[in-house]
Amino acid sequence: MTTEPSASNPVLTEEQLSRLRSYGRAVTVEVGDTLFRVGDRGYDLVLIDSSTIDIVREATRDSPELIVAQHGPGRFLGELNLLTGQTVFLTARVTSPGVMHRISPDSFRRIMSEDPELSSILLRSLQARRTLLQGTASRSIEIIGSPLSSASLALRTYAARLELAHHWFDADGAAGIALMQSAGVEASELPVVLLGTEVLTRATPGHLAERIGLSYARPSGEQVDLTVIGAGPAGLAAAVYGASEGLDTVLLDATGPGGQAAASSRIENYLGFPNGVSGSELTGLASVQALKFGARIYSPCTVATLDSRCERLRVVLEDGTEIHSRAVVIATGARYRALPLPRWSDFEGAGIYYAATKIEARAVAGQPVTVVGGANSAGQATLFLAERGSPVCLVIRGADIRAEMSSYLVDRLLADPRVTVHTRTEVTAIDGGDSLESITLTNRATGVSSALPNTGLFCFIGATPATEWLTGVESDENGFLLTDTRLDAAALGDTFASLGRAPLPFETSVPGLFAAGDVRHGSMKRVAAAVGEGASAVASVHRAIGVHP
Repeated sequence: MTTEPSASNPVLTEEQLSRLRSYGRAVTVEVGDTLFRVGDRGYDLVLIDSSTIDIVREATRDSPELIVAQHGPGRFLGELNLLTGQTVFLTARVTSPGVMHRISPDSFRRIMSEDPELSSILLRSLQARRTLLQGTASRSIEIIGSPLSSASLALRTYAARLELAHHWFDADGAAGIALMQSAGVEASELPVVLLGTEVLTRATPGHLAERIGLSYARPSGEQVDLTVIGAGPAGLAAAVYGASEGLDTVLLDATGPGGQAAASSRIENYLGFPNGVSGSELTGLASVQALKFGARIYSPCTVATLDSRCERLRVVLEDGTEIHSRAVVIATGARYRALPLPRWSDFEGAGIYYAATKIEARAVAGQPVTVVGGANSAGQATLFLAERGSPVCLVIRGADIRAEMSSYLVDRLLADPRVTVHTRTEVTAIDGGDSLESITLTNRATGVSSALPNTGLFCFIGATPATEWLTGVESDENGFLLTDTRLDAAALGDTFASLGRAPLPFETSVPGLFAAGDVRHGSMKRVAAAVGEGASAVASVHRAIGVHP
């Protein structure tokens, strides 16, 4: 029986079907043919004319094969990995003979750029299918780890940010123990990722990305128009505007798309979202938008160095691979700082967190927690955790909660009975066994200290720019990159004089190298401002390389 029409399976008109067919080639299929299978690294968009297809989740160690959808004439086959390049989650098998049209990846890209109506229909459907896959195909990637492990948390966070269809198993739970025994792995090998019959031990996001086709795997020396380093709001905006305006654009991120914004549970003052939007949802949509316009996103992908001595800027990745780029936008953002307390590193991932998403909230649900910080990110995290049932202490070093936080957040925090605000206060000690169990707060005005039970400490303080890998570029005393009018003309020497121009808006002391978002000196440290900077930097890129939209 064919799967019913829905957001993931829209009904196309005859005119729309005819246009879609024009991008493909007709082929005949027989019962038992496989159109694509789990693990394939590329496949065609398929439009069914007169056949039927089963979409199958293949059997794993602990679950049998399952038919998750059935499609017939007028339906198309494909998922969001048509854009991302990720390996296939599911297998498509022909159950009755007939004819279909195969639309190659290049032709699919043409649809995205040439036919707004079909592009919109396909994109909405592919996004809806990815959401459904979180349930139906979740056993395609199985992750086993400890909830008290920072390595396991990093892997789960990566999978969640990229919306990978995966299933998490607690290594201490009955199902996790059984799966470990079935796979023949020991606790010392955690975290473990199971991909069908393949077992990845001591797995990292990089290992997983490599196996599912999301790491950078193109020939060294590739030449592109624009390389964007960092996939937070600024970097995503630069990628969207660069790709949509015809630049061959590559976006690289060391951890996963979203940056600090992806750690925000709800952003309520972002234009166009009156009911608020989570940081992960906002940046996830931006990633799809960049992919739609032809940008290529690789994550995790760490840049080791940048060489400006060549005709093109030379971006060197951690494995030595080089990308030669006419222009580069650095949007690596800033990292929250750790507190200089004994045993801090012991509890990272086991009670100390730098994000407040559903993953972290589940780990501390209903338990007393503390949020440290006085900016919007801390306020948003506090409200989110309180909504999840935890009594929350918000610890602010300054005297006034309104100094750095938006009024709407302050008003809600002060009105919430689950939230206790401590101003002029610092966390001065942490304690516990395998995980965090208590903290000590000290009021700097009175000198009084008090120990409190605490299972989660969420740290949103300070900001260290992610520029330690960068040399030969002017920055301020804290490492934030100087741009345009902030640059000292004397320090520029003859570099720009030989070009007959001054640094463009958002351009650094290196011609063709731009900075946007939190990594830039003088930035506003707000999501909307970062998006604006990323888009504006691309306008300067066009001027620098002589290519105009």
